[in-house]
Amino acid sequence: MSKPDIQPLHADLGARVLGVTLSGTMADDTLDFIRQSIEQYSLLCFPEQDMSDEKQLAFTRLLGTPEAEHVRFGSTGTVSYFGTVGNVKDDGSKFDNTSANTRYQSGNQLWHSDSSFRETPSFVSILHAYEVPGEGGQTAFVSMRAGYVRLSNEMREQIEPLHVIHDYVFSRSSIAPVNPNHAASLPPVMHPIVRTNPVNGLKNYYIGSHARSIAGWSGIDSRQLLDTLLEHTTAPEHILSLAFKPGDTVIWDNRCILHRGTGYDANRWRRRMRQTRVVGCEKGVIPKPLQA
Repeated sequence: MSKPDIQPLHADLGARVLGVTLSGTMADDTLDFIRQSIEQYSLLCFPEQDMSDEKQLAFTRLLGTPEAEHVRFGSTGTVSYFGTVGNVKDDGSKFDNTSANTRYQSGNQLWHSDSSFRETPSFVSILHAYEVPGEGGQTAFVSMRAGYVRLSNEMREQIEPLHVIHDYVFSRSSIAPVNPNHAASLPPVMHPIVRTNPVNGLKNYYIGSHARSIAGWSGIDSRQLLDTLLEHTTAPEHILSLAFKPGDTVIWDNRCILHRGTGYDANRWRRRMRQTRVVGCEKGVIPKPLQA
């Protein structure tokens, strides 16, 4: 392949990639480049992609096993690999600020890692923008890997042996009611607070809004440490804020990145993005692609 143009976006994370067209049939060296770039930059933005659901799912399968969208599966048992981020319905109409869907999606404005509440958390999320608001609607990202580097040696030693309970119902029930079937499908899970990337050996802590408490600690002490780590990670100078443009496809590494939406006026604007995710594994190893 011709050498892509890599443009770093922030000192901690992120790069814009030019010269790559994403599809379900990509050369091995191009896929290797994308995988290596995920490990290095944690977030990649590919502008001006001619995307469709079919192309996005095919590309997702090249990176690993697609993850079933948890809301539909938990509520109805139906497997779908897509989630719609925004207020545009399948029929083209839109939700406004008063709708239950808008209220539910406001939970995405909390710092979180996608699917940390699963026994097997996500590897990456892939989000393609079709319609974006004229004002607002940016997505903010921070690196838990860079945050770990900035910790004192004493704090690293303190958190190294800890495990954190991640709980979707804890995270989202304060925002909007969670369907009982959906809630039952996602019992709390426990993950080590420190994760090590199996490719480059770099460490990060693993927190966010789904992180309920530290195993064996009191609720007050748990919140104090988790909130301290979150504040440490999300200081303004550490944030990469992306204003999506139609045609942007963004891939980010859920193993080491937190993100959140920043809100927009759903009465005034339309926002439609389609998201897929790739299943990770318990030890954070990148999954093998599915065989054709």
